[in-house]
Amino acid sequence: MCFGSKSKAGEGEGEAPRPAQYHQEPKMHQQPAYGDFAPPPGPPPSQRPLMAAGPDDFTPPPGPPPSHRVAAGDDYAPPPGPPPSHRVPATDDFAPPPGPPPSNQKHPAQEDYAPPPGPPPSHRPHDDLSYIAPPPGPPPAESKLRSQHDWYALVPDTSLFPPPPSFFSGFDRSPANNATEAEAEAGERWCAAHPLIAPITLDGPAITALQVHDPRLMQPEGYRGTLVWTAPGVWKASTDARATDSTIIAYPPLYAVTLHSPFSPTNRARQQKTIYYEVQLTPHGNPHTGDICLALGYTALPYPSFRMPGWHRGSLAVHGDDGHRFINDRWGGKAFTTPFARGERLGIGMTFSVVNNRIETEVFFTRQGREVGRWNLHEETDAEQDLPVTGLEGYHDLSCAIGTCGQTGFEVLFNPARWLFRPVGY
Repeated sequence: MCFGSKSKAGEGEGEAPRPAQYHQEPKMHQQPAYGDFAPPPGPPPSQRPLMAAGPDDFTPPPGPPPSHRVAAGDDYAPPPGPPPSHRVPATDDFAPPPGPPPSNQKHPAQEDYAPPPGPPPSHRPHDDLSYIAPPPGPPPAESKLRSQHDWYALVPDTSLFPPPPSFFSGFDRSPANNATEAEAEAGERWCAAHPLIAPITLDGPAITALQVHDPRLMQPEGYRGTLVWTAPGVWKASTDARATDSTIIAYPPLYAVTLHSPFSPTNRARQQKTIYYEVQLTPHGNPHTGDICLALGYTALPYPSFRMPGWHRGSLAVHGDDGHRFINDRWGGKAFTTPFARGERLGIGMTFSVVNNRIETEVFFTRQGREVGRWNLHEETDAEQDLPVTGLEGYHDLSCAIGTCGQTGFEVLFNPARWLFRPVGY
């Protein structure tokens, strides 16, 4: 039983004909055509033809399916031309470079990595050393090498330079006479208990003594010998064979900071000050060794009188038994000159100059009225062997210091009229 109108063929324009081959399901539960839940007209979607011409929500897009599209007009059409496997090698992007491969080249001599001519060294006779022979032909001209890099003009001939200073020529022991380690330690303790004093202000008599070159020599405690003033600026001294190490000091200091410093307002030169004295040795020496156990030097104050000058802080000296120079050095000193000889005239001086607004100190030594050596107190030194030169740099007073040991005879000359050597600018 059907509900709805029953039209004949040709009636009901606009309504698509329904194919007769589809079986109509019984409409037992179908509501009236005008009910609230009436189905849409026409067969259900599951029974609609796939290629129906009528408008449907699931109508396929126009045109043939992708598998039947023409390649020329398709979005996924292959690129023009044959596939890569059928391309001509001459027009291919990955074609090899022109010419034969390196292994087949006919001219190995023109190859960058061509082997040298001849058999390899492993196949040559044992006595064939041609593979290490120099290249054929004459060597490059010397003038050509100089034109490329004229190192002759840049590097000076060092054979003409003077010998370098003996920076590291220190000795652990003197080859002549040596004090004991206990005496050296006693001297160090004495210096620690008596630090260097500040520059002193000289009184009238002391200034006069310096002006007339007539300082006084002070006999040290335990001195075995004689010390006599014989004339203005002249002292005669001697020691016996039992004499131990000692230092004779002169007062007033030959270099007084308040009077002689290059920065002192009372120093007329203002730029330089030189101090100097000489010693005349008499024909007396150690009867056992023949050594002249005498030392000439300077020291800041105070200094242990039972030690030789140059062995502790603030002092320097040249020792006659070995010719070494000592600067705050209680070991073996540094090589400087030859040992002293009997009857010889010796002299030692110091010059203080202003260089770059600081005091530079030089020490010079004379023999027989001729300078035989000098050194700069501030020269490069060995940090492991050399100790500070504090006290000798021109900022402390410095006195004449003469060391004696054993049997010695000598005469000290402060009077310039008696000197064999006259320092420049004195």
